Formats: sequence, structure tokens, C-alpha cells
Amino acid sequence: MTEPAELFPAEESTVDASAGPVVRREPSADLISHLRLSLVPGIGPRHLTSLLDYFGGPDEVLAASLAELEHVSGIGPKLARLIQTARHSKAAENEWRLACEHGFRFLERGTPVFPTNLDQVPDAPRLLRCRGEVLKRDDMAVAIVGARRCTVYGQQQAERLGRALAMAGLTIVSGLARGIDGAAHRGALAAGGRTIAVSATGLLEVYPPEHKDLAAQIAESGAILSENRLEQKPNAGLFPQRNRIISGISLGVIIVEANRKSGALHTARHANEQGREVMALPGRVDSLASEGCHDLIRDGATLIRDADDVLHALGPLIEPVTSEETGEVRSTRELTLNDQERAVLNCVQTDPRLVDEVIRDAGIEPSRVLATLTVLEMKRLVRRLPGSMIMRAGY
Repeated sequence: MTEPAELFPAEESTVDASAGPVVRREPSADLISHLRLSLVPGIGPRHLTSLLDYFGGPDEVLAASLAELEHVSGIGPKLARLIQTARHSKAAENEWRLACEHGFRFLERGTPVFPTNLDQVPDAPRLLRCRGEVLKRDDMAVAIVGARRCTVYGQQQAERLGRALAMAGLTIVSGLARGIDGAAHRGALAAGGRTIAVSATGLLEVYPPEHKDLAAQIAESGAILSENRLEQKPNAGLFPQRNRIISGISLGVIIVEANRKSGALHTARHANEQGREVMALPGRVDSLASEGCHDLIRDGATLIRDADDVLHALGPLIEPVTSEETGEVRSTRELTLNDQERAVLNCVQTDPRLVDEVIRDAGIEPSRVLATLTVLEMKRLVRRLPGSMIMRAGY
């Protein structure tokens, strides 16, 4: 079990060396300030971004006068007064204590524990509540979303994709909703892989209620994230808002089944705006449940049929990801390689080098290295150049 001191790395702790456990913990001042702002009624992600961009930090926002606050776009007299009232509120301390009681974490943007992909998104939340743990390998994540009221075909395909992509080493991200979301999470869990749920409610308000057991399994094999207060109940406006986090945390988004009014299409739009790959699984040409997917494909989304299509669509990673399970990975397509193929590929660089140097560094029989390089070339992971030179493809 994770020790309390590890749950809140930014907090000050007092440890009794003779007793062993942490006997007192205090949150950082910066965390409390962020919490104070995030808990102000009526302050949404856009308001918060505008305030922090204008004043520079949460302490400066809380110290501002009414007149200064009202200079910020979208901040009227009512919100300005609520922000000033938050200076003396105990809601932030109460939220922190409640998180401690349940073993939840706070992930602050700009810190090493915040999801790397999400940190690159302009409208990312400044603070996430986390049940479970986000790992570095979760940078290789793909979202699978779709309709709550899905067909048997849609549910089967979401679970199949979730299982296959998790077996390949990708983390499956979805929204914990009924239908496609739940099927994608279950597929990842069935494969023994990692999955992350982004909740529109607070971490203490699992929604839908029948996914309580599923949420517990997800927290054991990944994480549940929320930007909302711990006891936030379901609110229709919060579901579209959380979709930007689902796409932001992922390398790409797969829409499995969606009609033309599906909220999953909001996630696809966020993905487009964030520069993420948008993929869609086709259904029957006359299926109303897949009309949204077919529209996406017509408008340029990548048509995918299986995990291999997804891995090829995602292509090279912005930065290599290293984990104990896979070693260094520069492209999601590398997740399908066997140990020998991965070892030889790691000897090939993004700059051209002699094939003889690759053979020397690989440390195995030259004939096996040459055969493996041919396989890697067929998989479009390496490219041969004149003069017995070779380099990684896509760079």
C-alpha cells in the first residue's frame, strides 16, 4: 500500500523515526491556493485560465481587488466577490483532508506527476484529483469513446480494441460511462493492461452507480481522474467539459459507435483542436448508431479496423517513452515487435549509420541482424540508404 507521504509529494511531512509512519502532514501553500480557486462556485476551466494568465498565479488572484478581478474577461461583480470570499474559506483544507482520508492524490499542472500529454494542451486543468496512479508509460495512451446506448456490435468492438491495444502496451483512456466507455475499460482490464477513466463527477461520486466495482478495478490497474471537487454530483454540463481531458491525455481518439448527436463527437472535435489523431470504426452503412463515425471518416478521420490500424495511425511519439515492460519506445508500432526486433531497432539511430555498426552493437549473429533489419524495413520502422547506411523511418 502507498504510504501517505508518497500520495502528496509536494506536501511537508513530519516523521517520527522511531514509530515509522507519518504522524502529521501539511499541504503546500500553492496546492491550497489552487484548491481555493477551483472550489469557487461558478469558476470553470476558462475562467480559471483567464484569471491565472492575467494575474500570474493563484495567490495573486486571491489577493486582487474587486476592481482588478472585474478587468478579467468573464469575471463579473458576483464572481469577483466569491473569489474574495474564498480567501478565508476552509473549503480547500476540508477538500485536502477528505482526499487524505481516502488515499487520493492531487496532480498539479507543471509538476512531474501531471500527465505529460495533457500538460501540452492549452486549456488543461490546473489541478486533477487522482484515485490510483498515473505512470510515465501512460504517455502511450489512446482513448476509446462512443455511445452510451450502443449496439451489441459496438460493445464487442470496443472491448476487442481495448483488449488488443492494452496487450500491445497502450493505456486505454475513456470516461467510465455506460456502453462503449465501460466496454473499453473492461477490455483493457481483461488483458491485464492499464486503463484511465476521466470522470465528470467527483471521485467520491462514481457515475453511473452500477460502475462502482468497475471504478475500483480501474483504480487498481491505472487511475481515475477528475478536475471537479471530490463530492461533485452528476451535472449535464460537466460531461462535455471533461471530454477535452480524455482527448488531451491521449495520443489519439477512437470513436467506436456514435450517432450524429453523440457526445463522443465533442471528444473528436477536442482531439482535432489539440492536434491528436482522430480515428473511427465503421459500422453498417445503414446503421444510425454509426452515422457519426461515418461522417468523421468522410471528413478525414482515419478508418480503423483493428489494433494494427491504430498503431500505424498513431506513428512516432513526440518523445521516447521508457518503461520496464517495453524498454525505449519511439513509435507505437514498436509495441508489436518481439525482443530480437526491438533489440536490433534500438541499435538504429535517427541519424544514418553504417549497417556494420548496427551488426557490431547488436551483439548477435550478423545473419540474424540482417534478417531482422529486413523485417523492420518491411514494417516501415527503418529505412536503408545508399552506401550501406540505415536509419529509423519517420525522422
